[in-house]
Amino acid sequence: MNARIDHLVIAADSLEQGTAWCEALFGVQPSGGGKHALMGTHNHVMDISTERFPQCYLEIIAVDPGAPEPGRPRWFGLDQPALREAVRERPRLVHAVARTAALETLRQGLATCGLDPGVPVAVQRDSPYGTLKWLITVREDGRTECGGALPTLIEWTGPHPCDHLPQTALALQELVLRGVPEEALAVLKMPGVKAGTAKAASSTPLSATLDSPRGTVVIDSWRAGK
Repeated sequence: MNARIDHLVIAADSLEQGTAWCEALFGVQPSGGGKHALMGTHNHVMDISTERFPQCYLEIIAVDPGAPEPGRPRWFGLDQPALREAVRERPRLVHAVARTAALETLRQGLATCGLDPGVPVAVQRDSPYGTLKWLITVREDGRTECGGALPTLIEWTGPHPCDHLPQTALALQELVLRGVPEEALAVLKMPGVKAGTAKAASSTPLSATLDSPRGTVVIDSWRAGK
């Protein structure tokens, strides 16, 4: 029943901007990705797996300028005007996604904690290795809970992106989630994740520490009003 951190979400103004940011900050570039027709977004991804966080990747995601409007709020709060303005300056860590083989059970468990994790949505994207398919919880307003600290739930219904992503010199060593209710963390039971205080969450809902060719890098998440 445990959930595991599946990937970190970096919102960018464009994939070109996100790739340049990644190279400058970490000394590595993403090597895969594709388009999400349902949400009008596209991404670049790279493997950041470690023993503590197996099958984990970093996602740089942006609104796809060549895609039609999705007719619904995009995921991860990407339509928020304040975030759209913030990413014009630089890409921002906004969220983490946790995978599970029991999405509906955990979703209901979070709801009993007074949280709105969203409803399961079936999504897919093409990749060089075939079509990737998954279920993911998305709120009707497209926003995330706890300032982005409560992970979105994902359940892969086939291959995982890390099955075919090349290893990189970028590795996730620590993830701190702040302001998530203790009872919600007890529902998710995510190994390797550290909890932070609600007071600290007011400025930085989540922080990730990664080893990279440029040394140890800590990235703090964006929050409206920062």
